[in-house]
Order: sequence, then C-alpha cells, then structure tokens
Amino acid sequence: MVVEIALKALPFAIVFVSALLLTLVLTPLVREMNRSLGMVDKPDPRRINKTPIPRGGGLALFAGVVVSYSVFVLVTGLPPLQCRGVYWKLVTIAAGVVALGFVDDKFSLHPKVKLAGQLAAAVLCWWWAGLGLTKIFPSLPAWVDFLLTVFWITGAINALNLIDGLDGLASGIALIATLGMAGSLFIVQNPHAALFHFAFVGGLLGFLKYNYNPASVFLGDSGSMYIGFTLATMPLVSQEADSFLVSVGVPMLAMGVPIFDTSLAICRRSIRRVIRSREVPSEGSDNVMIADADHLHHRILRSVGLNQRKTAWILYAMTAVAVAFGLVAMAVRSRTAGLWLLAVAVASFVVFKNMARIELYDVGRLLNSVARDNGVSMRRRIARLSVPIYLFFDIALLIASYFLVLRIEGSPATPSDITSGLIVRVFVTFIMLVVARVYNTVWSRAMLSNYLRLAAACVFGSLASTIAVRFAPSMEASVIVGGTLSYALFSFVSLAALRVLRPAVRDLFYALDCSQLKGRKDVSRILVYGAGLRYRSFRRELVRSSASNKRMIVGLLDDDIILRGQYIGGIRIEGTLQEAPEVINRLNVDTVIVACVVTDAWMKVVKDMLRPTGVKIRMFSLVESEVPL
Repeated sequence: MVVEIALKALPFAIVFVSALLLTLVLTPLVREMNRSLGMVDKPDPRRINKTPIPRGGGLALFAGVVVSYSVFVLVTGLPPLQCRGVYWKLVTIAAGVVALGFVDDKFSLHPKVKLAGQLAAAVLCWWWAGLGLTKIFPSLPAWVDFLLTVFWITGAINALNLIDGLDGLASGIALIATLGMAGSLFIVQNPHAALFHFAFVGGLLGFLKYNYNPASVFLGDSGSMYIGFTLATMPLVSQEADSFLVSVGVPMLAMGVPIFDTSLAICRRSIRRVIRSREVPSEGSDNVMIADADHLHHRILRSVGLNQRKTAWILYAMTAVAVAFGLVAMAVRSRTAGLWLLAVAVASFVVFKNMARIELYDVGRLLNSVARDNGVSMRRRIARLSVPIYLFFDIALLIASYFLVLRIEGSPATPSDITSGLIVRVFVTFIMLVVARVYNTVWSRAMLSNYLRLAAACVFGSLASTIAVRFAPSMEASVIVGGTLSYALFSFVSLAALRVLRPAVRDLFYALDCSQLKGRKDVSRILVYGAGLRYRSFRRELVRSSASNKRMIVGLLDDDIILRGQYIGGIRIEGTLQEAPEVINRLNVDTVIVACVVTDAWMKVVKDMLRPTGVKIRMFSLVESEVPL
C-alpha cells in the first residue's frame, strides 16, 4: 500500500521539486541580469520599497515552470495537461504575455498598448487554443463564450497585475489559489490534471524565496501577468462538465481577493475621473488605468502600521478561507453550491464593512458635487424634482405597507384586494397627506410638529379608508378592521424613514469624510466644549460644508460628569473642562470651540485653563440682536 501510494505521488513530487530547484537557480541570475539592464524599481511616493530593487523576475518563474514541466512530459511521454495540442499552444501564448510584460518592465508601455496585448492573448486562447466554457455550458452561443472567455482571461491578468504591490503578495496568493484548484481536481478524482499545478506551485515557492519580505527581486509585469494568465487558463483546460465548482466556483473564490480589488479600483478611478472632470474640466480625460495607492493591500498596510508581512498574511488568510469554503462545498457534494454562496456573502459583508470606505467617500464627494452645483438652473431642477420623487416613493411605500398588512393578517392577495382594498387604502391615505400639507414641507429642516402631522395623516387616512372599504361586499370585515392600526403604523414608519434618510445619508458621508481627514496633516482637529444644542448646531454646519471643510471634531468636553464616556452624534465626551489639557494632548487638538453659554468670569477660567496648551479658542454662538434702522 505504501509503495503504491509512493509511486502515485512520484510524478507530482518530480514536477514540484524540479520546478522549485530550477526557479531557485534561475531567479538570482535573472535578478542580476535585470539590474544590469536598468530594470530597477526606485523608491517614490507611491512605492513601498525603500531601496532600489530589480523587477522582471517573472521571467525566471516562467522558465522554471515551463522548462521543468515540459521536460517531464517529454521524457515520460505523458500528454501535457491531458491534452497534447493545447499545452504547447498555451506555452506559446504565455511566452508572448511574458515578453509583453518584460518589455513593459523595461520601457513602461502605455496602458492601452498593454491592454491590447492582453486582449490579443485572450483571443488566441479562445480561437487558436480552443479554450472556453462550452464543457460546463454546452448550449452557450459561440459569441457569448468568446466574450466570457476573453473577459475572464484579461480580467485575471489585470487582477494579479494590480494586486502585486507588496513583497510576496501576488506570488503567495497565486500559490494558495493553485493549491485550491489542485485540491478540487483531487476531489473529483482527476489527479493527473493537477500535475501542472504542482509544477506551478514549485515555481511559485522557489520564487517566493527571493520575493518574500524583504524582497530582493520583484515579479514585475512579466511575472504578475504570467501568473494571472496561468490562473485563468488552468481551470479552462481542466474544467469538468458536471462540476460547477471545479470549473468556475473554486477558481473564482481562489481569485476572489484580486478580482474584488480590481473591481474596486475600476469603480474608484471611474468616480474620481468624473469628479476631476467636474472640478477641473481639462483633467476629464484621465485614464482609469492610472495607478493609485488605495488598493486593498495599501489600506490594510496603513491599518497595521506599515507592516508588509502582516498585511500579506492577512490577504493570504482571506484567500485560504475562500478556497476552503469552495473545497468543503465540493467535498459534501453540494449541487447548489450553498457554501460557495455563503462564502461570497460573508466576504462581501466583511469587505464592505471594513474596506470599501474610500469608494463610499468618493461617491459622497460626487453626489455632494452634483447637489451643490453652482449653476442656479441645476439647483432649481433638483428642487422641482424633490416633490415628484417624494410622491413616487410615498405611493410605492403605501402599496408595500398594504401588502405587508395582508401578509401579517394571513389574508391571501385576492383580486378584490387589488381593485377595492389597495386602491382605496392608498388613494384615501394619499389625499390625507395632501390635506395635511406634507408636500409643502421642507423635510430637510423639519421639526417634531411636522412628523406629528405626518403621523396624523397616516392614522386618519387608514381610518377613513377602513370605513370606505368596510362596505365593499367582497372584503372580509375582520381583515379590514384588524389591519387599520397596522396600516397606519407601517405607512407612517416607512414615510418617516424616507424623510430622515437624507440627513442620515449626509451624516454618513460626514463620518466617511472624517475618516479621510484623520490621515491629513492640514486638517484642524477640534475639541468642542459644551455638548448641548449649540454643539449640535455647530456640527450641523460642519456636515453641510463637508465637501470643502478642513476641520473635524475629535472630542467633546462637558461639565456634566454623568455624560463622561457617552457619545453624541458619534463623538465621545472625553470629560470636563478640568481635564481639557490632558484631552488636548492625547487627541492632538489645535482648536477648542466653546459651544455653550458662559459668563465673562467663566470665560476667564476657560482661558486660564487652556492658555498653557497653546490651542486656539473660538466661540460658537447663536445670538439675537436688534438691527438699528
């Protein structure tokens, strides 16, 4: 038994070890060759490396993997990739991809030239090498198969190219992804298709010896593009006709981090391009392929104190967990791929909760720019649209409230519910809203009385519609009467929620704005003394001017000791005035805003308390005074 297992494992061990050793030998040679050619990444504001490091090391990875695996299949006579004709065509195309990347490493090609080369490689894979998705989707039209294949290969190449921003990151993620793809082939009893995967793992591991932090050589575009090309084509070659997870699921999970990072980058850069075109029209032609420093690895790097190794391991772990979900789903033979969907849902929650703040901030900047357009005609158009928008959503919410009541009361939605109940409920309640002058109210400045008026309109509308519908012969009286209060409650809650949504969104974008301001050195850090109504007025003014604001509230002081440690508007009350010097030092405050009523004597106390700290003192007040005629 042991001998039999050893014999079965021998081919995998041979290709793995040979690729590992050959890459270990070739990488230093390629590194020194590239250094002599001047292919060196020098430190700059966007790059993380602090010393010049040669790039273009992917040439060694390509040679180590291809030579070792090709020699093995030629000596043993085994069909490469279980398909004799495809492998050599893919090697030829891959060589072109590596050559394109190597030229870019040397001469810095224009992004459009690079993209054209990547598209050409993807087209050749479909047209010449015969790759596609027809095994798993046999009824797919040829033109759809072509578009999906080209999009998948080009997207994967760019995804790995963009994620290659830290020592060992792209090669490490590719290593985990390849192991996951190989594991999926073992689960479906097709181990021989994984021979190339083991050679690729050996090459990646050998290159990581020099690429892991602190790196002595970088992949460069030649290496990252080759890795992306290989990860994209391996599942297309080994796809299983009856296994969605082998052909699509596990590869997508394995590539999840680079794919998501690329999607965010396209979204972020597109939004910023629109913002620039609005602010400076001459810059509107910027390409979305221009690099920035807001990739996932940049964000995590900043959050962990610029520790490259810790950042890389966090992203390694994310990739490993995603791959594990896919493999477990395969192991339990989940036809619906429930675990795969769960992995996507969990990953989406984590990412949008912790990593998409920059994109949300940019969306807020764009929306704010549109909302505050300097053109009077634009503002008038927006103002005229506000009432029709409220009307549309109000009617939709009233309809939704009606069907929700039916669901709670356990009554099926019959035709009479539509012709009699729904129409009467919505129409009568809407008339009450008009009578209560709900649409004459500026809801961005609404007070409690306005919401009480809205509640009264919903209650009276529900009561009046109940009386009207009560006499409909096809309606059940119990359902009608029982749903009166429910309909009034649901309609009021939904309509009120719609009206508080705007300030809530404004506060959200202000919070995102503050998260961006924290990292800037030109921002004034404010400590507010007084947590009452004046503070809320001051904060509202900051929220309204968040687009051009360079001030942020970092804490509150209030002499009510019971409030210590509590939050108002998301800002923590740090203590009383007596603790101001310690709070100012801890929060790096440069300005104190007095937002409470103080006498002249107490203002002298405030000045004496704050003078040693050297901060500026400003007074915020709402003053009523007589204007002389």
